[in-house]
Amino acid sequence: MYAFLRQLVLCLFWLWLPVSQAADSGWLRAADNDHASVRVRADARQGHDTRLLLDVRLEKGWKTYWRSPGEGGIAPAISWNTPLEMDWRWPVPQRFEVAGITTQGYDGSVSFPITLRGAMPEKLTGVLTLSTCSNVCILTDYPFTLDLSAPADPQFSYDFSRALGTLPLKEGLTSDMSAGFGDEKLRITATRETGWQKPELFIDTLADTDFGKPVYRIDGQTLTATLPVSDGWGDSAPDLRGKTLSLVLADSGQGQESQVTVGDAPSGDAPLTLAWILLMALAGGLILNVMPCVLPVLAMKLGSVVQASSTHRRVVRQQFMASAAGIVTSFLALALMMTALRLSNQALGWGIQFQNPWFIAAMVLVMVGFSASLLGLFEIRLSSGVSTFLATRGGNGLVGHFCQGAFATLLATPCTAPFLGTAVSVALIAPLSLLWGIFLVMGIGMSLPWLLIAAWPGLALRLPRPGRWMNVVRIILGLMMLASGLWLASLLAVHIGRVPTQALGAFIVITLLIATLWRWGWRVALWSALAAMVSLGISLPLIGAGQSGLAKDRIVWQPLSEQAITAALADNKRVFVDVTADWCVTCKANKYNVLLRDEVQNALSEPDVVALRGDWSRPSETISQFLRARQSAAVPFNQIYGPGLEQGRILPPLLDRDDLLQTLNNAKGH
Repeated sequence: MYAFLRQLVLCLFWLWLPVSQAADSGWLRAADNDHASVRVRADARQGHDTRLLLDVRLEKGWKTYWRSPGEGGIAPAISWNTPLEMDWRWPVPQRFEVAGITTQGYDGSVSFPITLRGAMPEKLTGVLTLSTCSNVCILTDYPFTLDLSAPADPQFSYDFSRALGTLPLKEGLTSDMSAGFGDEKLRITATRETGWQKPELFIDTLADTDFGKPVYRIDGQTLTATLPVSDGWGDSAPDLRGKTLSLVLADSGQGQESQVTVGDAPSGDAPLTLAWILLMALAGGLILNVMPCVLPVLAMKLGSVVQASSTHRRVVRQQFMASAAGIVTSFLALALMMTALRLSNQALGWGIQFQNPWFIAAMVLVMVGFSASLLGLFEIRLSSGVSTFLATRGGNGLVGHFCQGAFATLLATPCTAPFLGTAVSVALIAPLSLLWGIFLVMGIGMSLPWLLIAAWPGLALRLPRPGRWMNVVRIILGLMMLASGLWLASLLAVHIGRVPTQALGAFIVITLLIATLWRWGWRVALWSALAAMVSLGISLPLIGAGQSGLAKDRIVWQPLSEQAITAALADNKRVFVDVTADWCVTCKANKYNVLLRDEVQNALSEPDVVALRGDWSRPSETISQFLRARQSAAVPFNQIYGPGLEQGRILPPLLDRDDLLQTLNNAKGH
């Protein structure tokens, strides 16, 4: 009881002391603003930083502002009589909307905890500038002086701790957050295990960028906030991709302060949801079947059914199910490889195994071997023991069909089909659970045609009956395999030199054509030559015909680097970035269908355009870092910068001539 009375008397004593004897400005009011009261208090402890507390009281209907006020208002600020290092921390704000204008700030009462660094004078003098608004706005200055030699208010430590409790945390609300920009909208996606109740998002202002009111969409544990973006003058929105945003995400009284780098978002009004990502992965895997890398394998598979058209439905179903299982298993193996590379902080990329010459050489041998077998140079026959083992263990040789599916997957990896590029890029920067899910769905997508035959074997069994025409089909399939093998052989030129590779390719072609003439006669050989011309004519872009002079590139390409982009932008020039690889089929399609077109060549050769090219045919840490900084892990990768696109715009994997020219023109700015 005595201790309680002693503390009570001490508190009354401190309250009785004049304010001037404490490090406290007292409550300040301005003659022209009776809607706000402010107070500044300090605690200058010897040998420690000086703690400051700014208290603001506002009458009902009035508000002041956060560090980023939004579309109007001015944040509170203190001007000191001597330069000081000040750490001003901001409680979680609220959002206000008046006449369509959105602002971020506080109403009622708010306390700002502030820390001053270094040695302090005995008397600290400053001016607080506070903007308060209702239907009108008033900007008020509050001069104050603090006597730091006087003791702090006994209530100070409690009030300072309570103010710290209103600050957003560094973690605890969400550990999974991403941002994407597209169609003049910013989309923030975050996951919270306990779900979302009343989310609020507050973003720090960027130069020449205004953020509108967020629209929230809750899907289970996932929150997507979509904000319109403008430059404040009604012109096109600044490109936010590549920029880092500072933001506060709050829900039900708890807030978290985070920084997030803005990536690319799909066009249209639909946010980049999990369902959309998986749909792109499914479509991308399906399209791989018609790519020139995979089509010969699928054709050979159908050809095997033609040669054994009397096969029962059950056997056909088992064979195609085994191939589909090989495809899905291979995609899961790729996911395992990507997981291991990520955990070991190694470079990630779709098709990076084609940077290894030993892998390419092995694929060349396999493809040429298949081609030679189909052209009749030799027959692949297994011993009776091996055949019996495969038949008893694999169900009529199902192990071989499983391997065919796995082989098709390996050949698919240099192809970045439409939709697949976005799905792969998301997978390689997403949580590991999502990475595995995306690769699984890609495998299912690629195996859909194989599963279709497995579900309805009659589709395969309705092919024409065996006859002499099968010899021509077999030769065509062999030549398709040969074209793919020659393309793979051309990739070795990157590693062992172009002349030895060209000599090897010529030797392979001549040898196989002679073998065809010897095995099938001159009539079949004539048809083979015609088919070879068609096959090789279609595959010219794939075997490096461009390098031999059949398509001339007039663009003066310079080495790709971040410094080159910065220097070009400093000179008010436009920049076109092309990251490619010799093993990338889509890169070749972009080159011959878009980049070598006269109008594109002329546009990229203009004096104010700098063309930068990065070659990822071989491993390159510089290019890997460049792609990772833009949340990409696959080629082709194309981006355009300029005075009107300072942050750059990433183009779709499959280039469109008109879109490229329009974006390049927009990059000029005003």
